[in-house]
Amino acid sequence: MRAFNPLALLVLLVTQSAPTQAADLNGAWTIDPASCNQVFTKENNKVAFTPDADLNAGGLIVQGNQITGTFQKCTVTSLHDDGTNVKVIAACSDGVAVSDVAYDVKINGENAITWRFLPRTDR
Repeated sequence: MRAFNPLALLVLLVTQSAPTQAADLNGAWTIDPASCNQVFTKENNKVAFTPDADLNAGGLIVQGNQITGTFQKCTVTSLHDDGTNVKVIAACSDGVAVSDVAYDVKINGENAITWRFLPRTDR
């Protein structure tokens, strides 16, 4: 599993998202790589969340332009990849409301990213 270092824990807990083909963020991401077995499982040959994933480190599953968190599902609507930084805009739904969310994702290595929520003024 992969790890990311969020600049704001709120991003993970409230508005989880962000994939790209160019930066290849596909896969399972969590704050703490040691907790992968408590957050992710495999069902029908696909990565899925364990029933209590949100009680552990939480995480994201990125598959193409689809991002799934423990509380939200997102579809990437726009991205700009400049090599080490990716600006992602995604339409996210928590089952009640849909909203556009923007992130700046910095690639820190093959299995590490930093994820920063962009306020509306930076979009």
